[in-house]
Amino acid sequence: MLKAWTAFLGTLKAERPRPKLEVAEEDRPEGCIRQLVRYEAEPGIPVEGYLLKPAKGDGPRPGVVALHSTTKNTIRQPAGLAGEPEKAFGLKLAQRGCVAFCPTCFLWVGEGSYEAHVAAFQKRHPGAKGMAKMLWDAVRALDVLESLPEVDARRLGAVGHSLGGKEALYLAAFDERVRATVSSEGGIGIAFSNWDAPWYLGKEVHDKAFARSHHELLGLVAPRAFLLLGGDSADGARSWPYIEAALPVYRLYGGMARVGLLNHGKGHSVPPEAEERLYQWLAAYL
Repeated sequence: MLKAWTAFLGTLKAERPRPKLEVAEEDRPEGCIRQLVRYEAEPGIPVEGYLLKPAKGDGPRPGVVALHSTTKNTIRQPAGLAGEPEKAFGLKLAQRGCVAFCPTCFLWVGEGSYEAHVAAFQKRHPGAKGMAKMLWDAVRALDVLESLPEVDARRLGAVGHSLGGKEALYLAAFDERVRATVSSEGGIGIAFSNWDAPWYLGKEVHDKAFARSHHELLGLVAPRAFLLLGGDSADGARSWPYIEAALPVYRLYGGMARVGLLNHGKGHSVPPEAEERLYQWLAAYL
């Protein structure tokens, strides 16, 4: 299954050296240290991210990649600098004792339209889908966390809403370092959201020959913890069959199946009950 999905997405032929972080800015919101850092996701292509760490405490901590949604605020959203406070996942995770890293999605790196960014990427990596680039960059964000002495590399997680929820799903499926994931309103079904956009999977998903489904990705996540949040917009009651289809794979490992769906029924949002369950899930499994 992993080979089939990898063949469909395409691959990046690029090196993955240990990330070198350059701190551009630093401030100290309540309870944590927030740094704007620069690094290379692909060799020669600089990108920015926010690194957030607890201000006090001992010992290696869980590390979580916090992926932003489609917003002009980009990484300022999960870092707690702009946008809805309920989506400030990185800031609130750091205030709860985790180290969080919030990378910039490639669609906002430099000038130009989404389509222009996809075209430039595919010129460097012919045949690769936009989601292959998002996956690569999310893997590199995990590399950043894993490289930090204050992070316990055995306790890595991922969280994201909408666009970020899509990225979190793929990161969890393709990288076994992710021990716990929360994907909010990404659209688990390919027909549930704009997966056919060129920056995701492209129009190929409409071809009769396309035989892939995202319950297969959930099977790849097993037995690791995965929570899907829905509001009956991109995800919700109609998402349950995807969770149900993955349950037999989880049960093969024995014990409790660490996969679930919370449908808050409040649209494409992160209401208080979903936000609280998000942090509970990550705390329980990291």
